[in-house]
Amino acid sequence: MQSEAPLRTLIVDDEPLAVERIQVICAEIGAINVVGTASDGAAALRLVDALSPDLVLLDMTMPELDGLGVARELARKDNPPAVIFVTAHDNFAVEAFDLDAIDYVLKPVAADRLARAIERAVARSGSPRSSESEWLEELWVPHRSELLRIAVSEVSRIDAERDYVRLFVGDQNDGGRSYLLLQTIAGLEQRLDPDQFIRIHRSTILRKDHIRGLRHDGLGVWSAELECGDAMRIGRTYLPKVKAMAGR
Repeated sequence: MQSEAPLRTLIVDDEPLAVERIQVICAEIGAINVVGTASDGAAALRLVDALSPDLVLLDMTMPELDGLGVARELARKDNPPAVIFVTAHDNFAVEAFDLDAIDYVLKPVAADRLARAIERAVARSGSPRSSESEWLEELWVPHRSELLRIAVSEVSRIDAERDYVRLFVGDQNDGGRSYLLLQTIAGLEQRLDPDQFIRIHRSTILRKDHIRGLRHDGLGVWSAELECGDAMRIGRTYLPKVKAMAGR
């Protein structure tokens, strides 16, 4: 439900052309009213205190205090504005979501993409923020020229690929998809609910309810059999925890 008054919006970006571009797009969106602009993080915080915006369109990379730093400071306020990150870099998506950002829009900014992000901010305005969870509930992953929001509950398997992880989403026997995310498997494991996910190998995390059973392959080697029919080898280091999960 759209709020009655336009969202008071602050644009924060250290690139004048980027600010101009965003202002032009925002001028065509009736649901918001741009009340100011800032070119660095410190100025952004001062203007938030002075103008009390409902929404901040926040660049991620700025000198000295960057977008993540600004968002962390805003999160400490009693009634913080909503934040939409607008950035040329897609490798901060996990950190951005940890800060309860509304969305994460990649540059060069497309008018329709920013409009969709602002629609989300309008829809959330006036509603209480979701209670903070210790565990990730959603992820943003790069796809073509934007980032997709994926519910962690849709992820069935996570494989390590050097400094990245590959997320397997949906039924892999029925057109399932996979996406690369710049994040180490160890870092992501710390953010996943251990009641829902288990690491079975240094390179593999599985969603527990996608494990059909365990199989002993001989010579102390075990595998996890998945609902899709695949079998994933269990690393010796992780075997006791996997067996404990299965009550063995």
